[in-house]
Amino acid sequence: MKLLSIKNLTGRIVLQSGLHIGSGDSEMRIGGTDNPVVKHPYTLEPYIPGSSIKGKVRSLLELKSGLIGRRSNGDGGPLGLKDLESLEGDERLECMGILKLFGISGADTDEKSEIGPSRASFADCMLDENWKKQEFMSSQGFTEIKSENAIDRIKGTALNPRFSERVPAGTEFCFTIGLKVFEGDQGLEEILLQGLKLLEMDALGGSGSRGYGRVRFEFDEEENRRAFASTTPL
Repeated sequence: MKLLSIKNLTGRIVLQSGLHIGSGDSEMRIGGTDNPVVKHPYTLEPYIPGSSIKGKVRSLLELKSGLIGRRSNGDGGPLGLKDLESLEGDERLECMGILKLFGISGADTDEKSEIGPSRASFADCMLDENWKKQEFMSSQGFTEIKSENAIDRIKGTALNPRFSERVPAGTEFCFTIGLKVFEGDQGLEEILLQGLKLLEMDALGGSGSRGYGRVRFEFDEEENRRAFASTTPL
């Protein structure tokens, strides 16, 4: 298996609505929020973990393939080699493309040479420096606290108030996605762009059904901008 090139897709992620990717901090502080967003441990600035983008893009591509409900072991995990072995034709090609992009479990060793190493790597997305300077000039913070309540349908009163931290709409993050190209690879960049387009159509992070996590991808390279604009995953 010969590595031919490594392509980097770079650009910005622009939030179209508030984004919440939780930090997993179970400690409640006096005067704090009970649902904070993930932040860099040194700068305390919000960022988007690369794993969050990778996981959501893979999940959406697997939903699009229609293969999730037909997993060989019947669970809800990601597609693996055992699923590939049971497929034929276009379904097998689609599954193989996903496995090549995102990789397989270390426990899957049979026929591993057919898939090889994962092609796509997703870097953590930090705040865009140019956007950050503008925010400092306008004295706006990088996060906001949004209160949410359940409503008693009979009394019309608020129940169980909850305060969630989120990154506000308009925030811009820089992204870098590396794509390894091996001899014989075909169509993997197109699959990756389809996944990113599906993410634009869906949502990133938590509370997507309540309007959180709407994002827009802006690519640096004109070639990538044109390819992404013409992508129609559905």
